Amino acid sequence: MTVFEDAEARFSDAQERELLGGARRTPYWLENASRPAARRPLAEDARCDLVVVGGGYTGLWTALLAKERDPERDVVLLEAKRIGWAASGRNGGFCEASLTHGAANGIRRLPDEYERLAELGQQNLDQLAETVSRYAMDCDFQMSGVLRTATEPHQVEWLRTSARDDAHARFLSAEDLAAEVRSPLYQAGLFESQGTAIVHPAKLAWELARVCEELGVRIFEGTLVERIVADAAAVSVKTPGGVVRAQRVALGTNVFPALIRKERKYTIPLYDYALMSNPLSEQQAAQLGWAEQYGITDLNNRFHYSRLTTDADGRLRILYGGYDAIYHYGGRVKPQYDQRDASFRRLAAHFAATYPYLADLGFSHKWGGAIDTCSRFFPFFATQHEGRVAHTAGFTGLGVGATRFAAGVMVDLLDGRSTELTRMDYVTKKPLPFPPDPFAFVGARVSYSEMARADRHEGKRGLWLRTMDAVGLGFDS
Repeated sequence: MTVFEDAEARFSDAQERELLGGARRTPYWLENASRPAARRPLAEDARCDLVVVGGGYTGLWTALLAKERDPERDVVLLEAKRIGWAASGRNGGFCEASLTHGAANGIRRLPDEYERLAELGQQNLDQLAETVSRYAMDCDFQMSGVLRTATEPHQVEWLRTSARDDAHARFLSAEDLAAEVRSPLYQAGLFESQGTAIVHPAKLAWELARVCEELGVRIFEGTLVERIVADAAAVSVKTPGGVVRAQRVALGTNVFPALIRKERKYTIPLYDYALMSNPLSEQQAAQLGWAEQYGITDLNNRFHYSRLTTDADGRLRILYGGYDAIYHYGGRVKPQYDQRDASFRRLAAHFAATYPYLADLGFSHKWGGAIDTCSRFFPFFATQHEGRVAHTAGFTGLGVGATRFAAGVMVDLLDGRSTELTRMDYVTKKPLPFPPDPFAFVGARVSYSEMARADRHEGKRGLWLRTMDAVGLGFDS
């Protein structure tokens, strides 16, 4: 039994009611006074050079980069609901340099390109930071680094090894770590000063939309794209309010069913859940000792992520999420899946074990959302209609930074440019498709169970997970 499973076993129904009973079932980030008013939906036919479908990070970065490269380009962005309402407005706000879901995954899947992809990933994060600064985006962005923690004895040596291999990483013994963040579960730590930033995720989406509009992008919300069709002259994007005819179309719909139907088999929606704590008192903040607003993750297969944030009244709160990765039969994205009381209870129990002196703090918000997961854990690309339509998806939980990189690739593809990026296997090769249900459902259940078993046995992966690794069919959040 892991320390977290033990915490679950000791967590009572009374604790659940006390800590979670008053939590609102909405993403904390979206309840913000700076959220812009809804924009009007498309209500007439239109023409433009480029239509971007999707008002999350992928679509917004695509629109912004397209206008920066060609200010005269006429760009329309269509969003089915509100800007940033889905994954872009409900994630943890970890903005990472990695384009391959970590070094080990990148080396295993693209050994010949990994070193260059690592360089490009850091370059992408630096350019993202420069864009935030240049446009004075109010999104609480900071190059914070990340603290990785060992919660089981065998993980301590993993961190020592990582520290020897990374000039930007610093190993922390249990005693050193106690001076940073106080938790009885943390047996060692590794602080990586480079490669991770922290951001207010919803504000980033809203500020990207602001900048896009200032550059001349026309944004329509409440506009569902029903289908796209092409003829020799243009591509038509059909919505209930009108048809937009364009020379090029960029699809940034991520976890939602791809408008290029043959691409749907490459992603499945995995649901991730998070809690936001009530504000900490000054005494509780002093006990915690978490002075800098870097993020924290652990090394388990079923890992947690947590971070500090400051609310509108200047009070510290802790976001705590992860661990569960839930696939629902049929692979649908449904609003009711955003709530899962079993996952919220589990997270509350783990939080109390991690920070026992905050065990009665309680939570103000509980929410979940769908992650566009592909079998290689990092995005893939596709084109259709003689290169006039481009699509990307499959970010698998690391899209806050990687969407900007993918957006640049899509603009290259749509412009017909042969670049270093468009020639890379990273772009030209596809992940393995997921099988249909019931096979995907059963496979996801078995994989999750085997990940739990590996966590109980010093991370040693059993036959099922080793086989999945060997064939390249992964399951992760």
